[in-house]
Amino acid sequence: MSFKALYLDNAPEFSARIAELDETRLPEGDVTIRVAFSTLNYKDALALTNRSPIVRAWPMVAGIDAAGLVETSAHPGFRPGDQVVVNGWGLGETRWGGLAQRVRVPGDWPVRIPASYSPFEAAAIGTAGYTAAMCVQALERHGLKPDDGPLLVTGATGGVGSIAVMLLARAGFQVTAATGKAADHDYLRGLGAAEVIDRADLGVPGKPLQKERYAGVVDTLGSHALVNALAQVKRNGAVAACGLAMGMDLPGSVAPFILRGVSLYGIDSVQAVLQRRQAAWALLAERIKPADLAGIAHSIGLAEAVAAAANILAGRMTGRYVVDVNR
Repeated sequence: MSFKALYLDNAPEFSARIAELDETRLPEGDVTIRVAFSTLNYKDALALTNRSPIVRAWPMVAGIDAAGLVETSAHPGFRPGDQVVVNGWGLGETRWGGLAQRVRVPGDWPVRIPASYSPFEAAAIGTAGYTAAMCVQALERHGLKPDDGPLLVTGATGGVGSIAVMLLARAGFQVTAATGKAADHDYLRGLGAAEVIDRADLGVPGKPLQKERYAGVVDTLGSHALVNALAQVKRNGAVAACGLAMGMDLPGSVAPFILRGVSLYGIDSVQAVLQRRQAAWALLAERIKPADLAGIAHSIGLAEAVAAAANILAGRMTGRYVVDVNR
């Protein structure tokens, strides 16, 4: 039996195309999923445009997310018909991924989709939203409460940022959203942001210690944005760092750590253990209802994914692309 997939190859040169593949080529695994929806993350965009060495094994089926129904299972935790989502684990990098009508994975990778969500909502949240949830959990485990002061979210119109704003606002935090898109201020306020600032103010070198403004930060950008955010965190505050859209470097100082006791939490959602994944999805289901995603999710077909990836990298995307792999 064949299935349709977004197929990446580098021989003799890079190409990204829709291909019909035989199921016998799927990798080994306990669970085969009939994918309904995938999505596009920043990492997917880099892979689909070959802008960064995301793909580690060629040829590759793209997509770090997959949401759908279990088709066959040799794992005791799942049976045919179960609604599941898979995020990370090397999908689209070292193992064939979710921008396809079929995906096969080890049985300890999928997470049951919360009862309040369909595969569409699970894809709309995707790795980006699941990562945002882990960032929020890190700040809340640190002990931050709404009374401690405002929280900053950088890259706020992206997938991680949009969901982070919603999660924090629904928990009662005053959220400051940083964006480079002046036209999207109303969008961010609609998600719950109390204030919107220009990301350009964070993107240039700043002093090691600056005015204490935020109790905590969710940072998706890295580089100078992360350094400036650290410099503006209040004493004993915290930053959850999960992205590198501005860069992988950290051109800063230890001053925030040793003079203000600021904590920096690195968020690895790719290899997180099952219990942490389940907790993140439970938090998402608790605070974000399906109707909340209507203004974030933009549905596209599989053939539109490469063009959509270029939009993400060019900063022309607000919210989340949900990819219907069957159209």
